[in-house]
Order: sequence, then C-alpha cells, then structure tokens
Amino acid sequence: MSTLEHETRVRRDRTPLAAGLDTAVVILFVSIGRRTHDQDPGIGGLVETAAPFMIGLAASWLLVRAWRHPAAPQTGVQIWLGTTAIGMALRRLVFDDGIALSFVIVAAAFLGLFLVGWRLVVLVVDRRNATPI
Repeated sequence: MSTLEHETRVRRDRTPLAAGLDTAVVILFVSIGRRTHDQDPGIGGLVETAAPFMIGLAASWLLVRAWRHPAAPQTGVQIWLGTTAIGMALRRLVFDDGIALSFVIVAAAFLGLFLVGWRLVVLVVDRRNATPI
C-alpha cells in the first residue's frame, strides 16, 4: 500500500470518529452547563440549548473541510473558533438567548480544550507509534 493510499484510508477511518468526538464535546459542554444551572434535565431542553452550537459545529466542519484532516490540531483550532463564534451568534440572534461575557469565556475555554485537546492526544499517540524502537 502506497503512502497516499494509507493516508487516505486513515482519514476515511478517522472522519466518523472525529465527527462523533466533536459532537460529544458539544453535548458534554451543554449537559454540564444545564446541570450546573439546575435547568430541566429533559432531552428537549438539551436539544434546544445545544442547537446553536451543533449548527456552528456542522458549519465549521463544512467551512474548513474537516474531513480532509479530521484529527489534525489545526483543524481542531478552526473548528473550535467556528463553533464558538457561530454558536454564540446563533444563540443571540436566532435563539434569543443570552451570551454574557462569562458564558463566552467558559464556552470558549471548554470547547477549545476539548475540540483541540483530543486532537493533540491523537498527534502524540501517532508520533509515538511512528517512532521506531
């Protein structure tokens, strides 16, 4: 198998996992926030609160074509910035919810840590596995 074929296979294999991890990060962020603020634990409230960020995540994936390098830290940074910015804009302008500065800071920190963080872990593991013993 050529290097190009191997890289294509790895990307294809990682894309669903990357999308799933990114989705889990957003859902975790929303779930923790709703629990911290004693909001209705039902699925309807979770979906309503998550919607602007999930739309932001999907839009970011499309804008940066994340499927080309789904596990790259640079992709994670772009997805983090897009998800946060688009999610906040939608939350305020479309969903008519608040975006207090403290909320923006917490959201940006959490999403940045986890959307970029899991990709950094993958990078370290890949490099460790590629290093001959």
